[in-house]
Amino acid sequence: MSVAPKAEVLQIAEMATYQDGSVVSRQITKVEAGNVTLFAFDAGQELSEHTAPFDALVHVLDGEAEVYISGQPFRLKAGEAIIMPADQPHAVKAPNKFKMLLTMIRS
Repeated sequence: MSVAPKAEVLQIAEMATYQDGSVVSRQITKVEAGNVTLFAFDAGQELSEHTAPFDALVHVLDGEAEVYISGQPFRLKAGEAIIMPADQPHAVKAPNKFKMLLTMIRS
């Protein structure tokens, strides 16, 4: 998977397209300190509950997402973001199509 070009203006939301019945991901940038990944979820798709050793920022770019953190539901719409704390179980679900940018910084 190639990362996005540097020193160029990016149309982030356009860098991944929706695909029927799928979650599409595109790595925007990746370095040892962390990574940024764009996701496009088709309606009804999800990332099942899991934990990560680092905080992760979810920024919804298009549509609406359901984010669950330690069982608590949050509904985010385009332009909104939430931090999923390290070591807490979380999941992401798509009631309808949506795109999100996931930023994880390792510390």
